[in-house]
Amino acid sequence: MVGGGGALLWRAALLFLLALIGACPAMAIEEPGYEVVRKADGYELRRYAGYCVAETEVAGSQSDAGNAGFRILARYIFGANQSEQSIAMTAPVVQARSETIEMTAPVTQQPGATPGTYIVQFTMPSKYSLQTLPKPNDAQVRLRQLPDRLVAVRAYRGGWSLARYDTELAALREAMQGDGLIAISAPQWARYNSPFSLPFLRRNEIWLEIDLQ
Repeated sequence: MVGGGGALLWRAALLFLLALIGACPAMAIEEPGYEVVRKADGYELRRYAGYCVAETEVAGSQSDAGNAGFRILARYIFGANQSEQSIAMTAPVVQARSETIEMTAPVTQQPGATPGTYIVQFTMPSKYSLQTLPKPNDAQVRLRQLPDRLVAVRAYRGGWSLARYDTELAALREAMQGDGLIAISAPQWARYNSPFSLPFLRRNEIWLEIDLQ
């Protein structure tokens, strides 16, 4: 037997997997649109137009918090909302540590209330606005409109080990420093694949927001 939370995780992961391996072309997963501003050595500079997210803040280790946040948000998109409406899966699932850091400009990503927790986000399909998204039943889920953002992105393929994440993040920071760019947000870990996908096929990105000016 698989419990309610486990069943939702399996269902969400299966939808991701089917769409991303092309087993079900009609289920193609939507991703937020962006403009490539510049391709640099070690990263890509992208401009994202604003879009809506459903997010939750959870405590725990980086991996445990990601799984817990995924389950909470999966319940919301599978109908745990006031309209009992299913919302299409999107990619990536984004995770960021919720902590206060020094910066030279305001943070546009809302920090969590408790330092040391993690914020996990599902991007909402582009057809929705904050006004048309169904209201969550779970108070742990909040809906938010992200503003336009300029983001330095480092993409890599492979598993979700924290050692690999730290290595890629350090490489991104070093490349940005060489170009005189300063991050104004905590790093965001964007993962595009199901937890049940083969690790060497997984598509991952690390995002660091920079000043639009």
